[in-house]
Amino acid sequence: MFDGCLGAPYGGSPKEASVFVNPIIPGGFPDPSICRVGETWYICNSSFEYFPGLPIHESKDLVNWSWVGHGLHRKEQVSGAVNLVDVKSDDGIQAPSIRYHDGTFYIITTCVYRPPDSDEGKCTNFIVTASDPRGPWSDPHVIEDAPGIDPDIFFDDDGKVWYVGTAAPAKPNFPGEGEIYCHELDLKNWKFTGERHYLWRGAVHGGVFVEGPHMYKHEGSYYLMAAEGGTGVNHSVVIAISEKVTGPFYPNDRNPILTSRHLSYDNWVHSTGHGDLFHLPDGRSYMVCLGIRAEEGEPGMKRSNMGRETYLLPVTWEREPMEWHSLGPSGKRLWPVCSPETGKVERTLPLPLGLLVFAGSEDSFEKAALDPEWLFRRVPKDGMYNLNGPGLRLKASPEVLAERTSCSFMGVRQRQTEFEFSAKMSFEGSTGVAAGVAIVQKDDNYLTFMVESGKLLVALKEKEKDERNIATIDLPSYSGSIVFKIRSADHKYNCAYSLDDGSTYTSCAEMAASHLLSLGYTGSCLGPYCTSRGQVTESFATFAWVRLSSEMQ
Repeated sequence: MFDGCLGAPYGGSPKEASVFVNPIIPGGFPDPSICRVGETWYICNSSFEYFPGLPIHESKDLVNWSWVGHGLHRKEQVSGAVNLVDVKSDDGIQAPSIRYHDGTFYIITTCVYRPPDSDEGKCTNFIVTASDPRGPWSDPHVIEDAPGIDPDIFFDDDGKVWYVGTAAPAKPNFPGEGEIYCHELDLKNWKFTGERHYLWRGAVHGGVFVEGPHMYKHEGSYYLMAAEGGTGVNHSVVIAISEKVTGPFYPNDRNPILTSRHLSYDNWVHSTGHGDLFHLPDGRSYMVCLGIRAEEGEPGMKRSNMGRETYLLPVTWEREPMEWHSLGPSGKRLWPVCSPETGKVERTLPLPLGLLVFAGSEDSFEKAALDPEWLFRRVPKDGMYNLNGPGLRLKASPEVLAERTSCSFMGVRQRQTEFEFSAKMSFEGSTGVAAGVAIVQKDDNYLTFMVESGKLLVALKEKEKDERNIATIDLPSYSGSIVFKIRSADHKYNCAYSLDDGSTYTSCAEMAASHLLSLGYTGSCLGPYCTSRGQVTESFATFAWVRLSSEMQ
């Protein structure tokens, strides 16, 4: 299986390291939410159209994160009101909040679904629960009459439970204005009770898209934190305070408390926002947030292949120096200060706690169930794969990579810009059936590296362009076994293959990595792919192992 943790020390062995490298969870893991149980922290992220959904990681040091599982891991959970069967790209599961209370884990989130041939989306807000984060997780408890997106769940000291959501106000002051509301939640019946309270429309005048709220209680005050400014380069974190959970809430005069909008578009990370605050047992505070590495593309428009990732930064608390604010109750309010020395997300920071050992990634498919690292574009069809062994058997499906389609592709997230991905495949083949590996950014943006009819084909699909072959190589000595290798270095993808079990490799194609930049909500995935291109067949490919090693930039 894919062993080890995802973070890595910076400079030297774990015993020598004194700082860590951001992002702490590399790859397409946006919208992080975090909670702690005992000495273990858990993070849950958005997953959009991918299945399984709601990925969960755990850590004891906040730097090295290992897989736990998924909150949505059964087809029955996502084949009804929560729909990942034919969901549109960049819709699906968005902005979860994970919390723990009285022996139960709660994940509250939104599923966005637009019917085919319609731009009108429906937002289904729901909760799944578990006593163990490894599962099983419950079927979705849909919260009726809960408009909008990105809900949070807040457990108050008095025993009341609050749903905190975001929706368009009845009378917006400008296009894109959002409004945060709260409503008491009856967890026995999964229904609202009492009246709805409208809390806040965001901090910055003229700001748009307030979303992703989190409610906290700290030193007797209620804090309402949210994302604002959209998910691009103007993304930010803003905060307000109140003496009551139902408001009124008063904004921090120094909002936003975190952003990159004041930095160069080419800063190493941009679009930072959508944070979640938490405390260490010793009283120190930190925040997890998302960001996009600026690594490829034109100046001012740089992005990465990995998409939006999870970052960690320190937080301190400071009181206002004087009672100079014009609104709200008197007194010197206490506010969080993100990265107090620099005010931004840093690439390297001092370790918050001790560091655990980092390990590499390999899967030889020896267990009865897939490692949680694997994911699919939408719900996979029955019989698509099996682990009866040896190795992974992937059936050729008539479907190819396409919008709203589930095909025989399964992948792991690209973790770093520079990496080496390899896979050993056995494939007898038949006319019109192709099997190999792929790097998939979206349904209309991918690289395939496959064997078909005795030839090796490398093809690139770019958004709004036809798929084109980069290389076609005859394989006269192919005897049914091949090792694929894709290496990313110096801003290029290099494809190579071996017919002698990895002893020697032949390079066959190279392309700029910028052809597969993330322009949506998710990042690229790498993995096996097998298609019969429209025909029904019993053909399959067998993968003995898959390996992924990343270079820390």
